[in-house]
Amino acid sequence: MKPWGARLKRHSLTWIGAFSDDQLIGFVHACWDGGVHAFVLDTIVDPGHQKRGIGKRLVQTLVHEIKAAGCEWVHVDYEPHLEVFYHDSCGFSRTHAGLLRLASR
Repeated sequence: MKPWGARLKRHSLTWIGAFSDDQLIGFVHACWDGGVHAFVLDTIVDPGHQKRGIGKRLVQTLVHEIKAAGCEWVHVDYEPHLEVFYHDSCGFSRTHAGLLRLASR
């Protein structure tokens, strides 16, 4: 197994896809710590299909699957322009968090 495959097998909890006529138009992925914390990653909807509630349904379905797996917390990091989506549409709360950059650009 390739190194990325082993990491995916160990840390990936689930992923959800949205399809239109067998074409992938949206995606979201959850990784976890193997315990009670899951992390929302890679949320994306094709620009031609945005503003239709697809992203919200993807995240809601993902959260349902995360809860069913026994997790108690779901974390998400996002860029400022996505704050309304995650807070108002998906129900995430604002939190204090820290970030340490390890590599320079």
